[in-house]
Amino acid sequence: MQRPNAAQLAYGSATVVLATVALLLLSRTATTLGITVISLAGLLLGLLVAVTMPVRTTAVKTAARVAPPTANEPVRVPAARMGAGADTRTGS
Repeated sequence: MQRPNAAQLAYGSATVVLATVALLLLSRTATTLGITVISLAGLLLGLLVAVTMPVRTTAVKTAARVAPPTANEPVRVPAARMGAGADTRTGS
């Protein structure tokens, strides 16, 4: 089994919390057994949501590899950036 991705964890966790709170508020239960049953129901519902969530089937695009320059091509060196600070002033 694959490891769950971030979206599956987020949706599953949100489902557990929201379903459990909603069921506790709607049922108005005060017994330990009732709270335990509702908590387990929320946990199972969150697990069901996380497991049945569709997984991305397309590959993620990666950066293209840049070939090293050949002997005939000049090597380009980036120029240094000049800031607008006091150290770049000329004239005094």
